[in-house]
Amino acid sequence: MSRPVPDADTWVRSALARLGQVPGVHRVGLALAEGGGRRLLFSASDRDNERRVDWCEVDAYEDVPLNHSVRTGEAVAGSLDDLAGRYPEFIGRQSPTTRALASVPILAAGHIQGGYALFYDTPQRFDRPRLTELEALADRLGADLRRVQRATTHASRSLDDAPVPSGALAATFSVTADPRAVAPARHHVRRTLSGWGVDDDTVDDAVLCLSELVTNAIIHCGSGCQVRVVLDRGVLTTTVRDAGSSVVAGLRSATADPLAVHGRGLRLVDAVATRWGSELDAGGMTVWFMLGPA
Repeated sequence: MSRPVPDADTWVRSALARLGQVPGVHRVGLALAEGGGRRLLFSASDRDNERRVDWCEVDAYEDVPLNHSVRTGEAVAGSLDDLAGRYPEFIGRQSPTTRALASVPILAAGHIQGGYALFYDTPQRFDRPRLTELEALADRLGADLRRVQRATTHASRSLDDAPVPSGALAATFSVTADPRAVAPARHHVRRTLSGWGVDDDTVDDAVLCLSELVTNAIIHCGSGCQVRVVLDRGVLTTTVRDAGSSVVAGLRSATADPLAVHGRGLRLVDAVATRWGSELDAGGMTVWFMLGPA
């Protein structure tokens, strides 16, 4: 099983142990985004993680509380009765000893890296002070995770090295760290996609989303970026990779845009794209979006 953070088993065990000390908690779940946010690696305190962390892979778009927190940046908390109407199948699978649940996103350098879920065997009152405590715990875990990420020796994450599906069309190019480079990037993608026979509406949507991501990379990271477009069986995937932030931990704000990878541009991407995701690693940030059949 691949891991979003190589050599992070020590961090995972420490996080599970720390979360397990929260009063009233009898089980802990922990998820980290990988694959550009398209899937999550999940482990839990009731697994045998002694020799190696026991991960399982889940679809990040499955509608359960923890996945919702990772996708949106929103905490989900309440009794099982409170959550049953929103997540009936998930709640139906829970142990009879579970009385309440809280899922909280984990941030590092201002980006959502994953999340944790606490399963309580006693009723809980999730008022604002309690949620603030759980978010502060998530931020401490995120700061520790970012330190592990930045200390990890990693292979090249150049988009040039990313595999391309057999029979797909692909193009990769670089954008310099200059706001004036955004317009040429838009023109390059438009020419490429038009040359592949992509319909005008999809081209317009791709160029619009790309412009937001490239602008964010240049303004908020102060660096250039790589862009790759891949057309595979009618689905267009566009990926932007930049150098990422050097900040270890970012502040959580109740007014912060949960979709903001480098600002507010992903509000637009979320509205236009079929799917999108992001991944922060030791070397930088990768953001992707898809246009085409879901």
